Amino acid sequence: MSERAARKETANVVWSGSWVAERLGVDLVGDGKPDGDGELRELLGLALRRNPKRAHLLVSNVLGKHVPQKPSVVYGAGFELGRRVYALLGDAEARRAVVLGYAETATGLGHAVADGLGVASYLHSTRRPVDGVERAGGFEESHSHATSHLLLPEDPNLLAGERDPADAGAPVADAPLVLVDDEFSTGNTVLNTIRALHERYPRSRYVIVALVDMRSAADRGRLTEFAAEIGARVDLVARSSGTVALPEGVLEKGRELVAAQESAAATSPEAAGSAAREAAAGSVRRPCTRVDLQWPAGVPDGGRHGFTPAHRATLEPALPAMATRVAAALGDARRVLILGFEELMYAPLRLGTALEDRIDAEVRYSTTTRSPVLAVDDPGYAIRSRLVFPAHDNPADGPGDRYAYNVAGAGFDAVVVAVDSTADTPELHAADGLLAQLAAHTDRVLLAVVPSYVPSDVRPGLPPHVASDFPADVASDLPVHVASDLPSYVSERQEPPMLPEPLRGPAFSSYAPDDVGWLLQDLSDTELEAPTEEREEAIQSGGAHYAESLPVEYQPSAQYQGLFKAALELSAARVARAVGTVTETVLAERTPRPVLVSLARAGTPVGVLMRHWARHRHGLDLPHYAISIVRGRGIDATALRWLAAHHDPADVVFVDGWTGKGAITRELAVALAEFDGFNPEIAVLADPGGCVRTYGTREDFLIPSACLNSTVSGLISRTVLRSDLVGPDDFHGAKFYRELSDADVSGHFLDTVAAHFDEVADAVDAEVKELLAADRAPTWEGWAAVERISEEHGIHDVNLVKPGVGETTRVLLRRVPWKILAKRGAGADLEHIRLLAEQRGVPIEEVDELPYTCVGLIHPKYTRGATGADGRAVESK
Repeated sequence: MSERAARKETANVVWSGSWVAERLGVDLVGDGKPDGDGELRELLGLALRRNPKRAHLLVSNVLGKHVPQKPSVVYGAGFELGRRVYALLGDAEARRAVVLGYAETATGLGHAVADGLGVASYLHSTRRPVDGVERAGGFEESHSHATSHLLLPEDPNLLAGERDPADAGAPVADAPLVLVDDEFSTGNTVLNTIRALHERYPRSRYVIVALVDMRSAADRGRLTEFAAEIGARVDLVARSSGTVALPEGVLEKGRELVAAQESAAATSPEAAGSAAREAAAGSVRRPCTRVDLQWPAGVPDGGRHGFTPAHRATLEPALPAMATRVAAALGDARRVLILGFEELMYAPLRLGTALEDRIDAEVRYSTTTRSPVLAVDDPGYAIRSRLVFPAHDNPADGPGDRYAYNVAGAGFDAVVVAVDSTADTPELHAADGLLAQLAAHTDRVLLAVVPSYVPSDVRPGLPPHVASDFPADVASDLPVHVASDLPSYVSERQEPPMLPEPLRGPAFSSYAPDDVGWLLQDLSDTELEAPTEEREEAIQSGGAHYAESLPVEYQPSAQYQGLFKAALELSAARVARAVGTVTETVLAERTPRPVLVSLARAGTPVGVLMRHWARHRHGLDLPHYAISIVRGRGIDATALRWLAAHHDPADVVFVDGWTGKGAITRELAVALAEFDGFNPEIAVLADPGGCVRTYGTREDFLIPSACLNSTVSGLISRTVLRSDLVGPDDFHGAKFYRELSDADVSGHFLDTVAAHFDEVADAVDAEVKELLAADRAPTWEGWAAVERISEEHGIHDVNLVKPGVGETTRVLLRRVPWKILAKRGAGADLEHIRLLAEQRGVPIEEVDELPYTCVGLIHPKYTRGATGADGRAVESK
């Protein structure tokens, strides 16, 4: 859910802090921005607790701890903060960074922030000691009821920074440390953390991340002084900021109010009835259905011992299948809660986001907690109900009560309880345990157990994936051959089959066999196409990812085909010059033995042309492959493994057609972080967005290959990544549209451009000479323009803004367009855009000061009613 949608959902609802505010005079004061107070109230409610240092509790509506919330909202809040940290640090520093989250409340938030960075390793503090794991440090949380935080990384060098690729045992010092907590109230916790870690792992930069910054002016100054004292830079990234207004004597008033409420609750008829229901919970004995998630072997259950980008790459493709297994067990449930367990927040959160994509039911997410909070059944109070049950993971500090808030009475007809295997104990299943308590308030209880990860060196003789699948008291006694007794999905993941071979024409694509090897699997016989309007609705609603289906291939009219041919004749020499320039730059700067790897599909015609140029001018026969990369899902890891097995990764040059706002450029950099030796820099034909260093031109002009879909790209579809079609050791998929061979102009495009190679050779040589001496550092001008356009037009989602001629063409061919922004006075480069816009009923607005020739805007509020029966777009009101 977008931030705007979340606000709309909570509009006209009683503020969940009004009960406390009215009785204690506590209030939330924004930072002075328009509607700052309102924004804080949307993010936070108030509750009361027994605590000698702080009576009130700020209850987050987007954290997923005390208040059930949509998993996509919870994950999105952390992920967006991670993207802001990435922008603050820059790519080089982000790659060196380590993210540290706080137990127990912020373990999931910190993990989502690390996902937002994409290239950083993650660790969270823990209150669960693990025998045999050396402590790398610890610190205290001054206002918490449970203060000790342990740091137990599997890699002893994790907190010291990244490792030098030339010396795997040598940590690189001074890597930025990103500390993540749900709120930044006084700064004491962060100061304690930095002080403890700085003595052992000194560094020059820290970044503090929080959903809300609620420090007083004095606390803000104290942090600045502390940073100067240790000689480090400390930045703060927060979603919202303000202060908590506390009247005189609030702590004593809070204690009195809590005591009065507890006394009244204990003697009320409602409490007696509630107690009877809770006592009878054990007699309900509804069956608890176990769901075998088939958690991917070797992937930690969270960040207690560290979680790397490589772990993330293994988990992501496994999530849809796990969600499908849960969905099958839910039956006809319409309102579902995914309930995590104390520090185990990330695994159930991601299970929840995947489940949202799989079922029509309403999905919410929250977790159990150690924190005792007063419950008051009032709309103006953040904690409406609570379940109390005994701890069930044999905690180091002894037995005690645990809590689940806002679950009872919330109308969930199914609850999926997610725990790690350490917590799957008799206490969990007891008559007064969590499962029995839930059974009194819902029709169906499911239990999903994630294997507790224990570092491999704790149990000699067991590999990490085996160690993580057994409780500590069992696995230590198992022989090594126990791996053969694991479920089949585990053993299959440990011994991947022989890597598949590339597909080649004419069996797959209309290109010549030597022109490109497709690192894809053939899905030509699979029904994948869906109407454009249905795809757009599913994509924007979060019901599907764009790579899980294909748009119906656009069949150009005779008029449009004529326009393509005219455009090709007009721009062929210009394309040839750009092809020559980018190829010669690669040969001069990157490697004399480049292995061209195009990003399918837009990069493939460019890669083929670069190969033709190298052969024509230098007699070089360059290898060329096409690989799939999916925004939000990353690059095809199996294809990368194939490349690394057959070529030197240092020689691989990734190729794309053009840059828009640079999303794929960033995606590639993040995706390659876990693969050694590959250079993430992309070589493109045109770089109007200012996103790369290696390009043929930075002008935004008509590249004819952008005018069509498969019929100019070897008759190959877009790539497909769907869990039921693509396994962990498979290439991503695509289709070969043999039936469109009569309309295929792929060869005609190549021949027409190549015919101009000789005439542009001198111009290419001169241009390359200038480029090699120039400052070509990326300016990211395009990204800034996209953000501005997104806000000016009320879209508030950069993914719906597609800059440049190529991306605008894609919008008109594949998506539901809203309107087109065209640079005033743009000429022939926009003739095909004008024709497509006319055919689809899309308005074109001429604007000034546009860094692109045009920008396509996808309809920002798409529903099935956003287009008429004829598919024509609805004009902006």
